[in-house]
Amino acid sequence: MHEEKHDLAHELPEYKDKMHEMKTSDRHFKKLFDEYHVLTKEIHQLEADKVPVTDEHFEILKKKRLSHKDELFSMLKTAA
Repeated sequence: MHEEKHDLAHELPEYKDKMHEMKTSDRHFKKLFDEYHVLTKEIHQLEADKVPVTDEHFEILKKKRLSHKDELFSMLKTAA
């Protein structure tokens, strides 16, 4: 099985330094960043363990993660 990488450093390598800076200086960014990684871990755990979960719940988690990523990316672009 091919495992996709969804950590932000892998997804947005050009913003790695800016991410580190913003995690220490912007509380909202850090909160979203941490929530993004919790969601990613939860999604990967559900996939890896083949835990029975409804498609609806799984899609909700993935959409929430995508929403966080979009907001984080927007904040990074604005700050860059």
